[in-house]
Amino acid sequence: MKEVSLMAATLRDIAKQAGVSIATVSRILNNDATLSVNENTRQRVLATAEDLNYTKHKRTRTDQVQRVAIVQWYSLTQELDDLYYMAIRMEIERAAQQKGISTVPIYQNDLEKIPSNVTGIIAIGKFSNSQVQKLRLVTNNIVFVDYDSLSAGYDCLVPDFENAVHSVVNEFLSEGIEDIGMLAGTETTTDNEIVPDLRLQYFEHDLKKRGIFHPEYIFTGDYSSMSGYNAMKKAIADLGDRLPHGIFIANDPMAVGALKAVQEAKIAIPDRLALISFNDTALVKYVYPSMSAVHVGTDEMARAAVEVMAKRLAHPASDPFKTVVGTHLIKRQTTK
Repeated sequence: MKEVSLMAATLRDIAKQAGVSIATVSRILNNDATLSVNENTRQRVLATAEDLNYTKHKRTRTDQVQRVAIVQWYSLTQELDDLYYMAIRMEIERAAQQKGISTVPIYQNDLEKIPSNVTGIIAIGKFSNSQVQKLRLVTNNIVFVDYDSLSAGYDCLVPDFENAVHSVVNEFLSEGIEDIGMLAGTETTTDNEIVPDLRLQYFEHDLKKRGIFHPEYIFTGDYSSMSGYNAMKKAIADLGDRLPHGIFIANDPMAVGALKAVQEAKIAIPDRLALISFNDTALVKYVYPSMSAVHVGTDEMARAAVEVMAKRLAHPASDPFKTVVGTHLIKRQTTK
């Protein structure tokens, strides 16, 4: 039978019994999100504190360590090619740390690596119905970022694609451009479910209402720089003199690739061809010519996601809601 001391337990007592340093005990009990320690050690320290009745940090239902998995649908390599998703993940981690929420990153939707003891999940990117169901098996406290999950019953934050596209079309029209094309994106979830480009849907709807939609002006890629380059090369080759005077591009990596193809073809920007990208990451700010782009507030969206998660953790039975994050067009050298 284990003896229990009648004296108050100290950090030194916990450290000795758990086999770790006093500093490690202190940081774990104070929920230091910057501490890099494996889950077994963390749980051993917490259990030892409970066993020794360390009341200063004794956890209750309302004072439990909140640990949230950040599920990024991209791999680390893909993140480097698309700074949009990297910026969202990094700001979520910073905002969570400020709130005292511990986070664990999971890449490429590797759902098998999500720890079973997480209290919530912030999922970034695109997910199939079956993947949503798998996430649900871990926890019901899920917030989706850049994916509309409201119909599935989960909180979500999404950019305002409709008004973003509307602002792009209006900008081209204000420059006297009515022949407008688009380099759209197409991709699949990590379990091979096709993800449609909502920007293309709103683009087609907007132009059809105005009677200026031309399906032959639409080219697609996979959101990578190379696909943007190849799509623009094909547009230039297929259309020749009929190449539109304005082209909207679905994301920044594609836009950078498209810009290279236009420059190789010696097409004057913006006099012969105006270009507008979407996302407005550093990729398009520092190319030459710098690109006009729809700015999406990734930092604001990430911080809002953490706020929504904090509310969800506090009130898990509350109704889900959808937050639409506003956008605005920033004009640079690729438009007049």
